[in-house]
Amino acid sequence: MNIKVKALHSSDRQAWESLYKGYAEFYNMPMTEETLNTVWQWIFDPHNRFFALIAKDEWDNGIGLMHYRAMPSPLRGAEVGFLDDLFVDPDCRGKGVVELMFERLKQEAQAQNWPFVRWITAENNYRGRAVYDRVSDKTHWQTYQMNTD
Repeated sequence: MNIKVKALHSSDRQAWESLYKGYAEFYNMPMTEETLNTVWQWIFDPHNRFFALIAKDEWDNGIGLMHYRAMPSPLRGAEVGFLDDLFVDPDCRGKGVVELMFERLKQEAQAQNWPFVRWITAENNYRGRAVYDRVSDKTHWQTYQMNTD
């Protein structure tokens, strides 16, 4: 399989939308047109510092996506990277797509002068965690969430 990973372009909307809906379905999250439009706008707003990568096969089909952003690190007095979303089409898993996406993410992080990129995942995302264990270092931090409703 010939895979290319590139920055998302406005012509990639249909492929991105299909992948992002698959990602939302994986996490049992509803996906509305409003959410799709909001995230799409974030990606192309140069003031947001929110970015997206898309992986495509040799037929130009979207097979993977990544959303990532700059995140302030007050103790460092610098920005670091934060990976928000990663999804690979289930039919393309195990074919090296995610490794190529992480290679490109590392290049993008280096270009931004981020010392690292951090992310979280669901405890039961066993397949994803197996990949993360290969391509990154697990931190000792626990994640908490305070709901505001």
